[in-house]
Amino acid sequence: MDKRKLKNRIKRVAVFLTAALFVIVAVLLFANWKIPHDTKPWLYNNVDSIPPQKVALVLGASKYIRGGLPNPYFDNRIQAAYELYEAGKVKAFVMSGDNGHEGYSEPEDMRDALLALGVPDSIIYLDYAGFRTLDSVVRMNAIFGQDSFIVVSQKFHNERAVFLAQYYGFTAYGYNAKDVALGRVSYKTIVREKFARVKVFVDILLNKQPKFLGKPVEIK
Repeated sequence: MDKRKLKNRIKRVAVFLTAALFVIVAVLLFANWKIPHDTKPWLYNNVDSIPPQKVALVLGASKYIRGGLPNPYFDNRIQAAYELYEAGKVKAFVMSGDNGHEGYSEPEDMRDALLALGVPDSIIYLDYAGFRTLDSVVRMNAIFGQDSFIVVSQKFHNERAVFLAQYYGFTAYGYNAKDVALGRVSYKTIVREKFARVKVFVDILLNKQPKFLGKPVEIK
């Protein structure tokens, strides 16, 4: 291959990579603008302001982080759920999270944490197949029969969950748990969330469905 052909090929590759990078950046910017923009009116920091609903969906998190330390994301979500209960804003909870391997159950850990705060077991329902936010949101209607509910998580997560709920035709409000001070864990979460918002649109385009459905569960 002569130098001119090599130079032209390198130029074409460079143009392709530049265009690809531009598209990736544009999609990232759009997704991370669109989701917060569309859900802002539906998110609440004050428990007194949020409209009451029958059920709150508490999104899962691991109870501990590496080294066996308590996970502040988990603790703050539980506290936020308890605040809704104390304020009389909800009558029941669906604890939705990962139960993918033996000895690890986010729904059970969240239930136990709420029980320790005095929330009665009779109003807590467990969703063992909340492997992703999409699964948790869709299953609230498909399994638990709810088309209007409160989502409990940190603000960045609530934005994505409420956006998905609205896309599927549900009415969802987000009650924002206290966020976590910047550190290694939170920086990693922030970066992951940027790309998770892009994945929302990919899943919509591909008509992604929950990994599992199952028999309906009646919430009394």
